[in-house]
Amino acid sequence: MAEKKRLTEDGLKKIEQELEELKTVRRKEIAEKIKVALSFGDLSENSEYDEAKNEQAIIEAKITQLEAMLKVVEVVDTDELSTDVISVGSKVRIYDLDLEEEEEYQIVGSAEADPMENRISDESPMGKGLIGGRVGEEIDIEIPAGTMRLKVLEISK
Repeated sequence: MAEKKRLTEDGLKKIEQELEELKTVRRKEIAEKIKVALSFGDLSENSEYDEAKNEQAIIEAKITQLEAMLKVVEVVDTDELSTDVISVGSKVRIYDLDLEEEEEYQIVGSAEADPMENRISDESPMGKGLIGGRVGEEIDIEIPAGTMRLKVLEISK
């Protein structure tokens, strides 16, 4: 059996919305492109047709990937999250002891990670290192660039 993918409720909604968009809007757009390309005649030299068929294959692969993910998803109930220990779904405020900077992150499942939005994957080195941490605890995390030394300042939902 496939490994469970953990998502927050927001992450699940985003994936479901993306899947719906691909199935209803994008499929119709691609079908129309193929129809127009077919009207140009000879398929052997029809780059519009080839491009539309490639785009269709990419869309269908993405749909298959999202449907497979939804079959093995485990939604994290943020109402049941503890603020005593860091877990998937937790928001955590940390202090980087080396850079002397405060940062705030949310630990999320890998499918909804977005480092630009401070949403880090539970499978990343930093996510793995933070999970299980408690307020006041100092944590050393091995990352490709060396070791990060962090202090957990606050855990919230």
